[in-house]
Amino acid sequence: MAGPLRVERPEPAIAVLTLDRPEKRNALSIELRDLLADTLDALAADEALEVVVLTGAGAVFCAGFDLREFDAALADPALAERLWASSDRYHRTVLSFPLPVVAALNGPAVAGGFDLAVLCDLRLATPEVRFSHPEIAFGDVVYAPLHDLVGGAVARELVLTGRTVEAEEALALRLVSRIVPPAELLDAALATARDIAVAPRETLLRTKAKILRRARIATDTGTLDL
Repeated sequence: MAGPLRVERPEPAIAVLTLDRPEKRNALSIELRDLLADTLDALAADEALEVVVLTGAGAVFCAGFDLREFDAALADPALAERLWASSDRYHRTVLSFPLPVVAALNGPAVAGGFDLAVLCDLRLATPEVRFSHPEIAFGDVVYAPLHDLVGGAVARELVLTGRTVEAEEALALRLVSRIVPPAELLDAALATARDIAVAPRETLLRTKAKILRRARIATDTGTLDL
């Protein structure tokens, strides 16, 4: 069935999730957030799975949350309640996913798309990738996951200024671990996933648990407190 999230299983140990709203720059609508959370919950319980690869369709990884829904929610309290419940659950689910997630960043990761990229454990990117938090001009920015990756000095600058980080700087900051040509991105991400999947699933579960404990990011908090 067609939908905003494409799920593929190239190998029993690996799942590939593709944000599939290219006409909307893969904006994270309520529907897409809920589908991603539902899918990750199901995958977490799949004893054959060891690694998830996350990517986007088209030229953009993810442009962030779907702002049209925020505009509509201003006049609709029920929609506003659903929007924030969806957001809180989505962040909790991605933050606490118990197995490694490899992001294959096919293009810009902006605002909530930047957050989604840094919630993953590893990031491979094309030269077209760029990161920014333009939403600082009108609202809160998710801070904690970025701080965990790059430290306070860099994270504070990026969230307070909203400036754009291009691919080469992202590599220097270790926001991404590799830059690869677009045609090779998914193959490179799958190769990384296979390297990870050499380890037993129980070892990966314990290692990811250590990563989450060390990050000390609360997974029971609301979006605006992250």
